[in-house]
Amino acid sequence: MAWPNPFRVRNENTRTCWGYTFQLTPEHLTPEKTHPMKFSYDTLGEQALDRLNELSPPPRSALPRNSNKYAEAKPTSDTGKQADNSDFTPKRDLYILLRDHAHHDETLGKLWREVNAVPTWVDWEQIARGQEVFYRYGGPALTGLCFQSLLGGMGANRVVETLARTGGFSTKVARHRLFETTQHILQCTQSLQSIQPGGDGFASSIRVRLLHAAVRQRIMKLAQQRPEYYDVEKWGIPINDLDCIATIGTFSATLVWLAFPRQGIWLRQQEIVDYIALFRYIGYLTGTPTDYFETPEKARTVMESLLMYEIDPTETSKTLANNVIRSLEAQPPQYASRAMLEANSRWLNGNELCDALGLGRPGLYYWGLVAGQCLFFMAICYTYRSIPYLDRRKIAALRKIFWAVIVDGKYGLQQETTFDFKYIPDMHKTTHLEDSDKSGLKQAGIERRNLQALLLGCGFLSISAVVGYRIVSGLAKHFVYSLV
Repeated sequence: MAWPNPFRVRNENTRTCWGYTFQLTPEHLTPEKTHPMKFSYDTLGEQALDRLNELSPPPRSALPRNSNKYAEAKPTSDTGKQADNSDFTPKRDLYILLRDHAHHDETLGKLWREVNAVPTWVDWEQIARGQEVFYRYGGPALTGLCFQSLLGGMGANRVVETLARTGGFSTKVARHRLFETTQHILQCTQSLQSIQPGGDGFASSIRVRLLHAAVRQRIMKLAQQRPEYYDVEKWGIPINDLDCIATIGTFSATLVWLAFPRQGIWLRQQEIVDYIALFRYIGYLTGTPTDYFETPEKARTVMESLLMYEIDPTETSKTLANNVIRSLEAQPPQYASRAMLEANSRWLNGNELCDALGLGRPGLYYWGLVAGQCLFFMAICYTYRSIPYLDRRKIAALRKIFWAVIVDGKYGLQQETTFDFKYIPDMHKTTHLEDSDKSGLKQAGIERRNLQALLLGCGFLSISAVVGYRIVSGLAKHFVYSLV
């Protein structure tokens, strides 16, 4: 929900896109400037993928998945010995392949040197502070990433054409896909060592870069065989530079200037600078042009430019957005109803965009629950960040809790993903709108918590109003008696 601003300047440069109002400047990108970026992409990543496939060919269908030498170990039994499972298919790890062959191959060495050469603009202390920002506002951050960055991002009509062709956003796998993306973010923010060369977040970023190259190659190959499969002229090269810039923007700028404020959270200026710097470096590792995130101001103008020219929902957008809702409905550990999920989406994206995405219109009760959720987030975030000791405790705790729930937990991934190519574009594969098979909530979940927060918030405001009224009345009476 966009909060009204009575002091906002309105003139001929004022623009409102999907409920977000801003001032158009010469720094904003135009369609003429962004068009070439739809046809440029990470060529080095593709060249490296080609060499990796030559060194360790994927079996049968051009999938960078399996090999022998660089495979994961077989699963072990309870006794610690390797289980005898003839059906087990080992997976290759493209990052390990790249690392081990970088010193013997020119192309792989070029990519390896690039990602290990830390840019001069990287300040590790600033990166560490940016990582802490994510956990300082952990609850609203995950909510914003899910309902605005991901679900609201389905309004980008070009991007969804690539997503739909992977089949990764059917109701059966969309939740798992969401957790995989979250794992990457958690690995990049787990610790400073994790994002530095050789760390888990560093390695995952390289894996994601190579995964993007694999998806791009696969779709382009199919489009060459049958041009009507994917319209390159209309939608651009899959996962192009503009798409990658938009992705980094949805994880950073969109969170800072849309998702957080709409939940009542406003970051301090230094936090904004640090958080944008963190994702600028992540963008560098994943092969994304980084100049657009050089400063918070540049990141914000890119976000606003893409809102103007890239968000235009289609039927494919509706399909993917509704599949995301259905995949999350009544799922542990939150057990949120569809109406609650749709209320979250509308609060963060606005009615105009959600109507265009074909989402349902929940009743006032669920809007109240989201309001209660925002009150809960505001109380927790502002209280803890104001006390350094509690702030440090919270950040350390959420690092463990998020990983335990999303990656290790029985309702999460249950094991780390290596971002292998498993959502495979195919000539006969696309994503369709699916029905939900949820029969109803089994537990109260977050809706009870949000209701409690709403009632407590209303109670607090009521008591404050009564106390304030009595104080003002007493002062007024005292003032009147003093005049007499």
